[in-house]
Amino acid sequence: MSKILFVTGASAGIGAATARLGPEHGWDRVVVHYGRDRDGAEAVAAEVRETGAEAFVVGADVRDDDHIATMLLAVADLPPGPIGLVNNAGVVSPTGKLADCRPERVRQVFAVNVFGAIEVARQTVALMRKWGKGGGIVNVSSAAARLGSANQYIDYAASKGAIDTLTLGLADELAPEGIRVNAIRPGLIATDLHAKGGEPDRLERIGHTPPLGRPGSAEECAEAILWLLSDGASYVTRSILDVAGGR
Repeated sequence: MSKILFVTGASAGIGAATARLGPEHGWDRVVVHYGRDRDGAEAVAAEVRETGAEAFVVGADVRDDDHIATMLLAVADLPPGPIGLVNNAGVVSPTGKLADCRPERVRQVFAVNVFGAIEVARQTVALMRKWGKGGGIVNVSSAAARLGSANQYIDYAASKGAIDTLTLGLADELAPEGIRVNAIRPGLIATDLHAKGGEPDRLERIGHTPPLGRPGSAEECAEAILWLLSDGASYVTRSILDVAGGR
């Protein structure tokens, strides 16, 4: 049966790496979601197609429930199959302290990282149930959920703490249906997230600090995600896997 890998925030970083590596792990249809970077998503889709797999590019602002519904309609138009949802879309604000976490900033972070993630999961699970083909979910959290990110972006860390809790509760709720729910918590990963947080040189300064002595790559995170979605992890649910070099 032809499986569908559905990756949100797949135009760059961990999402893009997961979409690109999907075909190597048996995913012959990949849905590449983007929020604003259509060119990046199209480039990822082109790489997927070069492997012989199918790729479908969908744009949606995950802060908007109607956008999410339209995106899921596009997925629902595909021939049914098991769905592997990678709930990855996320944003970070520039680094700052509590005084900088004004309500509008916090609302923007939570709108994507929490409210959007929950709604994407809700609508995707509804489609899984409608099709009756099964599937699984991997949420992308962050080591920030454990560390708190004091003096940097505690609002982002708090949003990822919510993702951890969502993972646990959703895993319990969906286990009787055979839908496994897990998460990864990336640490210091070489993506453009640091630049978006206003610290483009962050990895140069502290990338050596994890016990493994280096930052991780988006591909290393993708491998963990794809393992959690695979039959090799068939007895794994309600788990949050740190991909943080021991940090």
